[in-house]
Amino acid sequence: MKLILTQQVTGLGEPGDVVEVKDGYGRNYLVPRGFAMKWTTGAEKQIELIRRARSAREIASLDHAKEIAARLKSLTVRLPTRAGDSGRLFGSVTAADIAVAVRDSGGPDLDKRRIEVGNPIKTIGAHQVSVRLHPEVSATIELQVIGN
Repeated sequence: MKLILTQQVTGLGEPGDVVEVKDGYGRNYLVPRGFAMKWTTGAEKQIELIRRARSAREIASLDHAKEIAARLKSLTVRLPTRAGDSGRLFGSVTAADIAVAVRDSGGPDLDKRRIEVGNPIKTIGAHQVSVRLHPEVSATIELQVIGN
């Protein structure tokens, strides 16, 4: 299935890219969530508009992304959560939890889709979390998970 991406999809491409994906992935995930639209000759004309808008945003936001990355490096984020006596959490820490904790710690509002949690966080302690702010800029957050 040939699709045109309307939003950034990790591992697939940027807005305005034409990608070839399996039918089920496109039909059941990308198109219903608004990440992509079906490729047609009419939609092909919109690609240039999407790419122009993306390039205008990226040039303006590269400096802003570097500024946010500097703020995030100096920030220590504390995330209180429920945990057992052995230090294991009841569940795991999600990207949405991290975004709320960053905002509560005085950091910027982050989109949860830009937060990349490598291994699931299921224990109390210090963890490193990566945030993709821009295609060229990413930041690492020091996350302190503490039990209640």
